[in-house]
Amino acid sequence: MATITKKELIDRIAEGTGGRRVQVKRIVQQFLDEVVNELGKGNRLEFRDFGVFETKLRKARKAQNPKTLEPVEVPEKRTVKFKVGRLMKQRLGELTGAAIDDEAGDIDEMADAGADEEEAAEENNV
Repeated sequence: MATITKKELIDRIAEGTGGRRVQVKRIVQQFLDEVVNELGKGNRLEFRDFGVFETKLRKARKAQNPKTLEPVEVPEKRTVKFKVGRLMKQRLGELTGAAIDDEAGDIDEMADAGADEEEAAEENNV
């Protein structure tokens, strides 16, 4: 599994769109800055079919230092949660061949609806 950097993504986007790398870099950075700003305000970011970013507050808790076995107080903190969207679930399942965790149970329904639409389109073209 490879690690793809922001620079590599910018280069791919610039090449794919024919845009100038400097301009693409500015747009990508502005997008990322906006994501961070909105999450910092506590807002939820939803990108249809891709996924949802939201912040969660983790409560303070007691933990244990694994070396000394002494109890440690862990303060509350805010974390970012990402929930995978429908199309990403499908694509990852296709690419990896692994089972898709379909919590909503709607992926099969959508696939069936897509097949019905394809059949109707074929009948209209014949």
